[in-house]
Amino acid sequence: MKMISFLSVLFMLCILSCEEKRPQIEHKIDLFADERQEGKAYVMSQQECFDGSQLVISTAKIKLTDSSSGRGKSIFIYKVDSGNVLKTTRDSVIAFPFQFLSTQKLTPKKDTAIYVYLKKLEGFRFIAEEKHLKYQWVKGASVFEVKK
Repeated sequence: MKMISFLSVLFMLCILSCEEKRPQIEHKIDLFADERQEGKAYVMSQQECFDGSQLVISTAKIKLTDSSSGRGKSIFIYKVDSGNVLKTTRDSVIAFPFQFLSTQKLTPKKDTAIYVYLKKLEGFRFIAEEKHLKYQWVKGASVFEVKK
């Protein structure tokens, strides 16, 4: 009796272990397909940059004075020696030279006047105190040359 029950259990295990495995069909559903745009960065137009800025200056006298990269976000500090103020919402008088912070590297062509799009500095409290910074580059703004 023990032998028959043992053989029946063994037989059942063999049958269950030999069950045919069917390949599973993979159904991918992308819930965010319309929101994802890989490899495509939004570039602001010149008018959008101007409208989104609190201070706009046209200048050819801009240079990189300091930068930090490695741990955390990269930051770049630029100095504007002189320029023409095209828009201001905060200050009536801008004292040149002044410095501003940017989280993106700006690459103006040498001896070419560009538009500098700035807004009030948000965050970076310790750097702002040490470097006397009031403004930062508008996020997403591009470097546009001043047309003559």
